[in-house]
Amino acid sequence: MLSIVEKVIFLQDVNIFSETTTENLGYIASITEEKFFEPKQNIFKENQYADSMYIIVSGKVLLTRGEKEITRVGKNEAIGTWALLDDELTIATATAIENTHALQIGREDFFDLLSDHIEITQSIFKSLVMRVRKLLPN
Repeated sequence: MLSIVEKVIFLQDVNIFSETTTENLGYIASITEEKFFEPKQNIFKENQYADSMYIIVSGKVLLTRGEKEITRVGKNEAIGTWALLDDELTIATATAIENTHALQIGREDFFDLLSDHIEITQSIFKSLVMRVRKLLPN
């Protein structure tokens, strides 16, 4: 089990939280739950309701849509982010490729935290906007 301090140190390297202060990462760390997945175990499935995002601590995860591979993700990467934020069905299936350790953040806890700490909301939106801008042509 990771301590709150270990979670904060880990979260500092996660893209979606790149603009978040250490103090606010402590609040985020406090609402995470550690999850462990075995190879071939689904974390979430395409076209199903998801109420959590997962941040990979260790291991590898395959993201697929239908039978087509989208990408593989690993340490410090977040999955399920859009489903958490937009309350829609997931657009992909996430399956552990190897033993995978993740931090789960549930929607209800996440939105409670955001409503209590506007600066966390602002920092997350800033990092999301930065990610979208990188996708746009110059």
